Formats: sequence, C-alpha cells, structure tokens
Amino acid sequence: MSSRRLVLIVCIAQIAAQVGAYMWAALLPELRALWAISPAEAGAVTGAFYFAYMATAPVLVSLTDRIDPKRVYLFGAAAIAGGHIAFATLVDGFESALAARALAGIGWAGVYMTGLKLLADRVDADLMRRAVAWHAAGLGIAGALSFVIGDVAANLFGWQNAFLMAGLSAAFACAVVLLAAPAVPPPKSEGPPAALLDFRPVLRNRQAMAYAVTYCIHTWEMSVLRGWIVAFLVYLAARAPDFATGWVTPAMTATALALIGTLFSLYGNGLALRIGRPAVVRLATLLAAAAAVALGFAGPVSYAIAVVLAVTSGAAIWLDSSTLTGGTSESAEPGRRGQTLALHTTLGYAGGAVGPVVMGLILSALSGPDGYTDLAWGIGFLHLAVIGLLARFVFNRLVAADERARH
Repeated sequence: MSSRRLVLIVCIAQIAAQVGAYMWAALLPELRALWAISPAEAGAVTGAFYFAYMATAPVLVSLTDRIDPKRVYLFGAAAIAGGHIAFATLVDGFESALAARALAGIGWAGVYMTGLKLLADRVDADLMRRAVAWHAAGLGIAGALSFVIGDVAANLFGWQNAFLMAGLSAAFACAVVLLAAPAVPPPKSEGPPAALLDFRPVLRNRQAMAYAVTYCIHTWEMSVLRGWIVAFLVYLAARAPDFATGWVTPAMTATALALIGTLFSLYGNGLALRIGRPAVVRLATLLAAAAAVALGFAGPVSYAIAVVLAVTSGAAIWLDSSTLTGGTSESAEPGRRGQTLALHTTLGYAGGAVGPVVMGLILSALSGPDGYTDLAWGIGFLHLAVIGLLARFVFNRLVAADERARH
C-alpha cells in the first residue's frame, strides 16, 4: 500500500470516529433542561470526556512504541462506538451521561494520537509533515460537522438516534482500519526499552515540552469554546429570536466556527514552514487572548456581534493547532515518539478536562436566580485570556532555555 493511500485511509477513519464528538455540546441546552442539571454538572459531563482521555492516553499511546498502533486504534474506535451507543440507549441523567462520555473519552485516547503514530511509523518525514496538517483538518471538519449533525439528527429523529448514528460511524472507523490498514510492528528503538510510564526523558526535552505545555492551554481554550458556545448563543438568541432562527443558528455557528478554525489550522501549519513554529505559537496565543476578551464582553451586546466574535475566537485558537502537535512530534527523540506524543496529548486533554469545568463553575457562581448573566459570561471567557497569556510566557521561557542548552 502506498504511503499516501494510508494517510487517506487513516484520515477517513478519524473523521468517522470524530463525527459524534461534540453532539453533547450541540444538544447541551436541550439535555440540561430535560434532566434539570446545573451548569457545573453540565461542565462536568463535558469534562468527563477529557478526564477519561487524560487518564488513559499515557498508557494507550505509549503502548504504540511496543506494539502495532493498529491494535490500539481498533480498541479505541470500538470504545468510542460503545460510548455513543450507551449514551443513546442507557443515559437518563447526570451520572449515566458522565459515564457514557467517559467511555467515549477512553476510546478517543486510543484513536487520536495513535492515528498519528500509526502514520509516523509507516511514512517518510516529508509526507508526515503534511499528514499532520491533513489529519488535523480531517478531525476539525468532523468535529465541526458533529454540531450540525447532532442538531439536525436530534430535531428529525430524536437525540437518542443522533448519538446512535455517531456510534455506528465510529464502528465504521474501526472496520476501515481493520480491513485497510496494514499490520506493521513498531520500529525497534536503540538500547533497552524505556519503562512504559517513565516520562522523565521526555520531561527533559525542553523543546518538546514547550509545545506540549502550550498545547495543554490550547486544548483548554478549545474545549471551553466548543463545549459552551452553543449554550452562550442560545442565551443571547432569546433577545433576537428572529435572527437566530434562520441559517445563523447556534449549532450552525458552532459548525462554521470549527470549519473556519480548521482552515486557520492548515494556514498556521503552512505559515510555520515559512516563519517557524515558535513565531506562529506566539502570534496565535496573543490573538486568542484578545479574541476571548472581546467575545466575553462585546458578545453580549448583540447576537450578531457574538456570532462574528465566536468565529474570530475559533480562528485565533485553531491557528497553532497542528503547529503545536507537529512541533512536539518533530522534537521527539528517536524511539520515544510514542511516549512524547502520549505526554503531549495527556497534557492537552488535561486542559480540555479542566477548562469546561472551570467555565461551568464560573457560570454557576456568577449567574443569577433567573439563569445566566452577561457578567458571568464575560468573566467566563476572560479566564481564557488569562491562561492563554500564561501559556505564552511559559512557552517563551522553555524555548529560550532549550536554545541556551543547545549553545
């Protein structure tokens, strides 16, 4: 099988596996009302996906240095399918939703970076640089479509069938990789194999850690925007119901946000080849912080302004998405790419787990007896700017330390 065909197969499988990822976020206002759960509980359900990912990714992704990544991938795709099908058939409230989303998160830990590792062991470095961007684009498109697919499917067939469709799509991803991806043992590393969860050599790699730590905050920002933007726009739509019931619905806005963000991720990857990865990361973190402040405090002025600022915020956050993952992968030591990507993705989804919960806690603390308030949303999005600027500071320090060590 040609390397390009393998890249195409893995990207198709990743799209199928990811297509139900944000259905919960798209249907959050409806399901929160149906089950009478608080904003903090809704944030916990969103975060459960990321917490489960964070807890299992170190083992699953590190295993790809020892066994064929295809085997780990098949386990992950099956778990995603099980999580979505469980949501469709068993979930009836907060606790069961938490468990089903956690199972889907475990599955994503076996699929996301494992898909990249599966490619990295089989294609040359030049193709891999482009494959990282294509892989990110495929996931971005699927994630974007999950908002509108979830919204449309729920309206036509009910929310249970929307999640059932997502489960069947993930099962298709499992079948595609099982039948089409060749089984190849991982390359042998020089010297004795490292302990499975001994990340000390990776932690000493300052260049890789600069990208991994920044990816943690990047995913924090991304998960908050994806997880809460529909709820934010539904809150504002009550003031402009005619405007928000056309094509510019909250779900369609979330879809446009993620699609445009994906384009900016591709653009950022190309820009990084011209001006360098560090320059793109510094630019993206600054723009994302500014966009978060604008969204939080200018967005409540009107629904239309909020739509524009939400899309702008997504573009800024996504700008360095593939750049960060590509930077970590290229900075990995030979024989430790699986471990390095495991730590990278674990830190990333740690941010993804904490972010929606923090947002939910802020909204719960600052909302009034009648529900959300403008101030609550403003402070909620403001916290993204604060942590984004902190990530920029840490990135600069680690990059500078690495440059001093090299010279």
